[in-house]
Amino acid sequence: MNFKTFYKLFYKHRFKKASFMHKLYLYIVFPIRFFLNFFFFPKKIDLDLLERTSFNLYNKNINFLFEYFNSDKGEFFVDQYVQPIKKNDKKISAHGYSKFYEKFFFDKKEKQCNILELGSFYGNESASLFFYFKHSTIYSGDIYPDLYRYKSKRISNFFIDTSSENSIKENLLNKDISFDIIIDDAGHFFKDQIISLFLLFKKLNPGGLFITEELDFPDTRKDMNINNEKPTLKNILLSIIKKKKFNSKYVSENDKRYLLENCAFIEIFKGNVNEIAFIKKK
Repeated sequence: MNFKTFYKLFYKHRFKKASFMHKLYLYIVFPIRFFLNFFFFPKKIDLDLLERTSFNLYNKNINFLFEYFNSDKGEFFVDQYVQPIKKNDKKISAHGYSKFYEKFFFDKKEKQCNILELGSFYGNESASLFFYFKHSTIYSGDIYPDLYRYKSKRISNFFIDTSSENSIKENLLNKDISFDIIIDDAGHFFKDQIISLFLLFKKLNPGGLFITEELDFPDTRKDMNINNEKPTLKNILLSIIKKKKFNSKYVSENDKRYLLENCAFIEIFKGNVNEIAFIKKK
């Protein structure tokens, strides 16, 4: 984690709300906090080395792997969204998506897949998928790629801003690669969820899966949909399920037609708190 990322993750919002005197205090405290946290930044883990010493991880179910690598998609995890110096070993309730992932991933487990993860953060899900899909290649994109804690010949980490159509086009659409699984766990903002699905659905191989985590955020969290715009992605997916028409200023007619003509099914589930959608391509 570099200095700039540390600021954006833990202090940017505080500077925005601070009074003049409080800003002066933060200017003094912030670099000191970065220096103290620096000694708690974890070293990168070489998964190619780990697989040679922990081969039995290949035989575990996906919930075990999520919890082993501390992904918030399992049933429990240690809070990874606090400053490293504040991290403790107390496990708290996670999203509980693993049972849905197991359902849809099991028949792909032994196949050679290309998997795209948007919003990789520390890469804990990537590490889990590395051992669950032992023949697959994982592409992990994030707005802060310097956070990534893992390396492997089967993993590629890169920058992407899913709020920007240009960034999606430059980093994915213009590349000669397609995917068997795409997981959107990035910003969860109203617009981001919509453009990620409709722009990237065409990059899925036949029979591929597009997954949107925290589908309900733009409907339940003000900070994810500041202007309370409609339809949200959840509204759109429900309209497709019910075979009703929908319109969104963020979706072109060509992209809408492509998804409608190539969508095999949509299933929405509720985890421990939030919702997750699985969209399968024909």
